[in-house]
Amino acid sequence: MKNVAELRIIFMGTSSLAMEVLNSLIREKYDVIAVYTQPDKKVGRREEITGSPVKNLAEQKKLSLFQPNSFDENEILNIKKLRPDLIIVVAYGKILSGEVLGIPSFGSLNVHASLLPKYRGASPIQSAILSGENKTGVTIMLMDEGIDTGDIISQKEIDVDPEDTTEIITEKVSKLGTELLIETVPLWVGGKIKSRRQDHSQATFCKIIKKEDGLINWEDEAGVIYNKYRAFYLWPGVFSFWEKNGKSTRIKFHKLSYDKNDPESKRNAGEVFKHDNEVCIQSSRGIIILKEIQIEGKSIASADEFINGYPEFLGSVLK
Repeated sequence: MKNVAELRIIFMGTSSLAMEVLNSLIREKYDVIAVYTQPDKKVGRREEITGSPVKNLAEQKKLSLFQPNSFDENEILNIKKLRPDLIIVVAYGKILSGEVLGIPSFGSLNVHASLLPKYRGASPIQSAILSGENKTGVTIMLMDEGIDTGDIISQKEIDVDPEDTTEIITEKVSKLGTELLIETVPLWVGGKIKSRRQDHSQATFCKIIKKEDGLINWEDEAGVIYNKYRAFYLWPGVFSFWEKNGKSTRIKFHKLSYDKNDPESKRNAGEVFKHDNEVCIQSSRGIIILKEIQIEGKSIASADEFINGYPEFLGSVLK
């Protein structure tokens, strides 16, 4: 049996969660022989070319770095020449072929931010929050050619508190995932732990989140809208449209809460009003309580500051 300190590991990842896992492998003195991450992308209004968090860490630690657009024959040959014992994948953002996954002698492991088979796909944390889950977790999986369909090696769960956002759950999952991976690798390599098949009949799926997904439907219940706010807190945020001076203006909500109960005088869905000295919006059931708002092209303001500047906002109906 190979000593874990002698394992030749290729790491593949892109996100901040992936960066934390890579950092833990470095701290534990694993031999990370190469790092793969997504090519640099244009970010922000200025479209500045920006490297991923994983790239930044790899460069800081002077690790061999690769950013292929695809895994063609030359790239696969390069991986074979590296002779990895293990490939570890965390939020990489590319689908790997069976040829790539089968190269390392101990297989390819994925750290997935859900309790598989629930929430397979690209947005497991956001999807768990959108669904109102009170628990989620991390799965270490032996990868196959499907999307998060491989055998489960280990799992751990965490609580999702009612006010937890994607940012908070990502921090929790990052800590849990790094701990679980460090526990799992020596057990897996030492043959002290076996994988088990997923129950595919229980699988649920999640999609890639797009900017337009943050649009609020005021016909939803307040609790559903609040979960959307929690899920999309980091990106894309939640927003609506206000008809102002005959023009549709985008309004983004940076901070809000909710009450599942309606006031005595229920209003139209999307209607803005004052209730108990709070700026509120009526949903199909319950109300959204606004804390911080931002009109397109302006700075973030408290709800009261916003009403002082735009008193006509009260009584309007958002779309």
